[in-house]
Amino acid sequence: MATGRIVWVDIARTVALAGMVIFHFVTDLALFGHIPAETPVTGAWAVFSRLIAGSFLFLAGLSLVLAHDKAMHWRPFGRRLALIAGAAALVSAGTWFAMPDTFVYFGILHSIAVASVLSLPFLRAPVLLTVAAAVLVFVAPELFRDPAFNGPWLYWLGLGTEIRPTIDYEPVLPWLAPALVGVAAGRLANRTAVWSRLPDPSPGTCKLAWPGRHIIVIYLVNQPILIALVWAGTQVIGPPA
Repeated sequence: MATGRIVWVDIARTVALAGMVIFHFVTDLALFGHIPAETPVTGAWAVFSRLIAGSFLFLAGLSLVLAHDKAMHWRPFGRRLALIAGAAALVSAGTWFAMPDTFVYFGILHSIAVASVLSLPFLRAPVLLTVAAAVLVFVAPELFRDPAFNGPWLYWLGLGTEIRPTIDYEPVLPWLAPALVGVAAGRLANRTAVWSRLPDPSPGTCKLAWPGRHIIVIYLVNQPILIALVWAGTQVIGPPA
């Protein structure tokens, strides 16, 4: 395509971002008492949040293939990994300052950073092996969960029977699974030349790709903006009855 990028992948990232913003807005409404506090973590909203997190990790795996399928480019990989890890650290620091009892110690950005490293061997592995690994990773918490993994230094694995309360938690197990599925899907797409058969998006549709190209920045700023807007709205209409 003209930009040298697969615009439809950027648009998919934009769709994932839109879902994230919607979910964060619902979470903030619950935080300020405008809707029941359990709304974001129960029923359809809980499923929605998992789908959004899974889509981010799937796209991370897919993007890894698009960037490094023919040859591993270590310097760009290192820069992007440092950007994601730095953003994850900012989220941890910011949430610890704002809400120390439920701060984010291993959220979606932490998971993407670790998944980006753990997925590297599968860039050259047989696709069926990658799919099998994804299945094993997905079921691992049910098979291997044990109190021995309850230490705070092991929370990131996802195998403990107890975890510290947090507002965002996507441990390696099972959340590496969608990233591996993304790797497998990307390799199959490259092998079957799917990208060359996609229609060129219209100029209007291309505009939808812009947020997907700035995913880290939007992830970092969306919640402060939403919280400020919900807070301002609460001041105008008054606190919930």
